[in-house]
Amino acid sequence: MTVRFALLGAGRIGKVHGAALAATEGARLVAVADPVSEAAEAIAERYRAEVRTIDAIEAAGDVDAVIIATPTDTHAELIERFARAGKAIFCEKPIDLSVARVRACLAVVEETGARLMIGFNRRFDPSFVALKAQIDAGRIGRVEMATITSRDPSPPPVAYIRSSGGLFRDMTIHDFDMARHLMGEEIVAVTARAAALVDPAIGEAGDYDSASLVLETASGRQAIVSNSRRSTYGYDQRIEVLGSSGLVAAENQRPVAIELADASGFTRPPLYDFFMTRYTQAYANEIAAFVAALRDGGPIRPGGGDGLAALLLAEAALVSVREARTVKVSEVG
Repeated sequence: MTVRFALLGAGRIGKVHGAALAATEGARLVAVADPVSEAAEAIAERYRAEVRTIDAIEAAGDVDAVIIATPTDTHAELIERFARAGKAIFCEKPIDLSVARVRACLAVVEETGARLMIGFNRRFDPSFVALKAQIDAGRIGRVEMATITSRDPSPPPVAYIRSSGGLFRDMTIHDFDMARHLMGEEIVAVTARAAALVDPAIGEAGDYDSASLVLETASGRQAIVSNSRRSTYGYDQRIEVLGSSGLVAAENQRPVAIELADASGFTRPPLYDFFMTRYTQAYANEIAAFVAALRDGGPIRPGGGDGLAALLLAEAALVSVREARTVKVSEVG
């Protein structure tokens, strides 16, 4: 069985997913839609697909699934449209910036029985997959604490900041999902502190560029998250999980894994400097997992509920910063 896809959105992340589809056995890109015709045509030509409108894709009999790589404010509506059209759906995070809107969208998904996957690509990074496998195998005993470091080399343009939903909904949301994925229990409380230390314009736009968070489960397990929009040394992505009988850690990745020693000391190549190069394999793996689930009828993870749970943690973090207190997730849910 070949799963026939349409790609909605031919921008930066759309190109990544187009390449992932081309590399996935059992998947074929049939159609591309984007308001910028040149962008759609470039992807369509490269992968021998057709440029179509979203309306045409919705009605198409030769499209089994869609990848939604459009702006965030279109995600929920497109999920609903294609759920009702009987298509399987892969959607980039977040589903929406509003918890209420996400709940309404997921109600349509449940009503229609649509197959939905949310793009939390870090779950599919080979190093993080290996880390989770050690936890699941019991190699470190009972998980007690996790430390997640996630820092961008430089901040995005302020215009992007204004439309992104802010640091917690746009950037930390990946760390919220990873914390849930690794801890083995749901997070029930969030304590967050944040500031605009990198660029005053980010603060003037009502957002933050630096944050520290403590996430707590009902049994007292803790995940500590460190975020910054600036790490001058590269794209800083590390995870450490401490258990009752050991520790497992995933270190930063480099384009090549070498070390040079000379009279001046030991040096290694710089880190990756962009999320699309650091997580190239993760993006490919998540699409392959989605295709496999559609072909085999297996469970799809992360799903819509995971998207909602991460957004609720982002909302709790925002309240925590504004009110300078620990916030129970139940307060925002």
